[in-house]
Amino acid sequence: MSLLARTKEAIVGLIGPWIFLYVSASVLPKTIRKLLRDRKYGVLFSPAKLRAAWFSDFWGSIAGPNVRLNAGERVKPLLEGRVTNGAVVDEPVGPGIAGTVVELGAGSGLWVDVFKEVADTRQEPTGGAVKRRAAAKRAVTRVYGVEPNHDQHPDLRRAIAKAGLEDVYQIVPVGIEDLEDASKWDGRVEKGSVDCIVSVLCLCSIPDPEENIREMYSYLKKGGRWYVYEHVRCEYSWYMRAYQRFVNIFWPHFLGGCQLCRPTEKTLREAGPWEKIDVGQPPIEPWYQSVPHILGVFVK
Repeated sequence: MSLLARTKEAIVGLIGPWIFLYVSASVLPKTIRKLLRDRKYGVLFSPAKLRAAWFSDFWGSIAGPNVRLNAGERVKPLLEGRVTNGAVVDEPVGPGIAGTVVELGAGSGLWVDVFKEVADTRQEPTGGAVKRRAAAKRAVTRVYGVEPNHDQHPDLRRAIAKAGLEDVYQIVPVGIEDLEDASKWDGRVEKGSVDCIVSVLCLCSIPDPEENIREMYSYLKKGGRWYVYEHVRCEYSWYMRAYQRFVNIFWPHFLGGCQLCRPTEKTLREAGPWEKIDVGQPPIEPWYQSVPHILGVFVK
């Protein structure tokens, strides 16, 4: 690739976040019209509720499907145990999800069908297909989808029904702090009872991340696994760190409170003692990636 082509590519990459913000802003008038039509004036005049409704519309109609399209090639292999050092590999390097699973930030249900796909394909295939891990054939027996934003629940329920997981997948309509409190929702998750946690692009917006990530750590069994695909704070080159901080001045206001500059990997590492950590930035991400990611698994 020529210098000119590389320069053009970098410029497009650097303005990408601003295009994303513009698209989000373009959804706000639609959200306001819908709230007026439905006479939901209480939502309209509450900044927090309006932001939640706006983000729900943006995520459900535009951002979510595009994230699914672009991130699916990483998330499904992650949940199959085919990721190491941030890279997707052909052969499993660890077990896939199984048993009792907590999905953080379930949203509109982008990844619901993947739980079924991974559980159904964790068998030894025939023909020339890539071998799946034969040692961990337990099915996913229960999924708790943590999603306190009630505007997301209708789409989430439809995704659950479409995947045929009504008897497996339960929506948890409260935050992490209330998972164990049966008085706050129709269920209860006991600490030390969870086999797997899945977080896909959600830890950027949870409140009190250090406290809540430590709290989720306590729900994992010994040997439990936390599968993570998250965008994180830039840790390379002073100019990219400065640029990310500048973008983040505006980003949370357009993206439902999402924070670009959280040191999520560091917070996860410090949540408690881990037996094994295998995470990294996907090697395909270029130097001008202003929204870098980590991909991998933490084992308690």
